[in-house]
Amino acid sequence: MSHATTFIPTLRRHAPVIVWIIALATLWSASPVQAQQELPLEILVIETLAGKHLFQVEVARTDTQRAVGLMWRERMDPNKGMLFDFKNERFVTMWMKNTPLSLDMLFISIDGRIATIATHTRPYSTERIHSGVKIGAVLELLAGTAERLGIAPGDLVRHSMFGDPP
Repeated sequence: MSHATTFIPTLRRHAPVIVWIIALATLWSASPVQAQQELPLEILVIETLAGKHLFQVEVARTDTQRAVGLMWRERMDPNKGMLFDFKNERFVTMWMKNTPLSLDMLFISIDGRIATIATHTRPYSTERIHSGVKIGAVLELLAGTAERLGIAPGDLVRHSMFGDPP
């Protein structure tokens, strides 16, 4: 049997895997012309010792929405953000790949309490940012927002995701 005779059936058998690998490589290497289309805005309130702070947030609920997040967004209003819904409690790792904005990441438990905060994340970084504890959501705000408004671990986030409308 020649090499060509055995190569073609082997190629056919592995074709779906090869196509998947090529598609994945293309997706990771491509840089889109623009960010993900903005998601509908929802109201979110953070209760701190200094008072209540109102935000309009996009909610990333699907795997694709969470994977893209705020990548390629070049600006965001100070009273806006993105809330990532992880559906259940788990350890979460985030990164800033393809994200030109510096952000504050608020890691939120399933009861709506802020567990930990990563401030002033580094734009475009692939460094992993860990929640440190099991959480159910992450809220991304412009860098410096947590400090400016006195947002701290233990503060309460009110949003329908936590069973508590704002």
